[in-house]
Amino acid sequence: MQRRGFLALGLGALAGPALVSRGWAQANYPDRPITMVVPAPPGGGTDLVARLYSDLLSQELGQQVIVDNKGGGNGNVGTAVVARAKPDGYTLLMQYSAYHSANPALIKELNWKPDDFAGVAMGAVAPHVIVIAKKVPADDLKSFIAYAKANPGKLNYASVGAGSVPHLGGVLLNKAAGIDLTHVPYKGAGPATADLVAGQVELMVVTPPSVSGHIRSGAVKALALASDQRHPAFAEIPTTAEAGLPGFKLDGWFALFAPAGTPQPIIDKLNAAMRKIAKMDTVRERANQLGTVLKDWAPAEMDKFAKSEVADWGKVIRDNSITMD
Repeated sequence: MQRRGFLALGLGALAGPALVSRGWAQANYPDRPITMVVPAPPGGGTDLVARLYSDLLSQELGQQVIVDNKGGGNGNVGTAVVARAKPDGYTLLMQYSAYHSANPALIKELNWKPDDFAGVAMGAVAPHVIVIAKKVPADDLKSFIAYAKANPGKLNYASVGAGSVPHLGGVLLNKAAGIDLTHVPYKGAGPATADLVAGQVELMVVTPPSVSGHIRSGAVKALALASDQRHPAFAEIPTTAEAGLPGFKLDGWFALFAPAGTPQPIIDKLNAAMRKIAKMDTVRERANQLGTVLKDWAPAEMDKFAKSEVADWGKVIRDNSITMD
C-alpha cells in the first residue's frame, strides 16, 4: 500500500508541472507573434479580409499578427501548411470557401482534409453578383436568360479558376435557368474581369469588389445579386428572386481556422477578438464597401456551418460531374 501510494504521489508530482505549464501557456496566450496564413496571392478577396482583421487583431491580442500569403495549388499549399502546424494558436488560416468546401470533392489526392481544422470565426460572407458584358443585348436577368436560350452553347462565362465559387456558380446558373453557357477559367479575378469588360466573355458570377467600379462606370451590367436581400452598397441591384430566378443564392466566405486540437480557451479568445473587431464602425464600413456581410458567430456555429458547406458543395460537384479541367 505504501509503495503504491508513493508511486501515485510521484506520478502526480511529475504530471503536475506539465499540466500547470499547459494551463499557463493558454492563460498567457499569445506571448509571441501569430502567423495568419492566406492560401492565395495578395490582392484577392481572402487577402483583403485577412488584412481587414490582422492589424486590429494585433491590437486586441497584444501581439503582432503577421499575414503570410502562401498561394498555389488552388489554395492547397497554404492550407496544408496550417493543417500540419502545431495546434497552439500561433499558426492560423484565413480560408476561402471554395478551397475549404470544394477542393475535397474536386481533388482526389488532397494533402489535407476539412477535419484538420477547427473553426474560429467568420471573417466575412460575400454574396455574388451576376454581371454581363456591355455588348450583350440584355438589361435584366430575364432578358439575358431568353437571349442565352436563343443562343445555346454560343455564350461564355468567366470564372476566377476551376473549382472556384464563380465556376460552380456558373454551373448552377446553367442548371437553374435552363441555359448552356461555356465555362472559361482564368487565373484570378483580374484577367477574368478584364475580358468581361472587353466583351471576350459574356457573363461572370463574382463577388462585388471585383467588379464594383466597372458596374458604377457602366463598363459591365449587373443583373442580380445572388442573395435573399439587397446589399446596401449596391442597393440598385435586385436580388435573384426579384429578378425572376428565385432560389438561386450564391455566397463566398472567408473564415478563420486553427489546426484541429487547438485548446478551446485559445479558440475562444481568438473568436472574442474577431467578433469585437467585426462590431467596430470602421470595419463595418469597410466590409460594406467590399460588398460583404459580417456574421457574429461563436466557434460552434462556424464549425457547423463549415461542415454543412463541405457536404453541400461536395454533392453539387458530384451531381454535376464538375472537375478541375
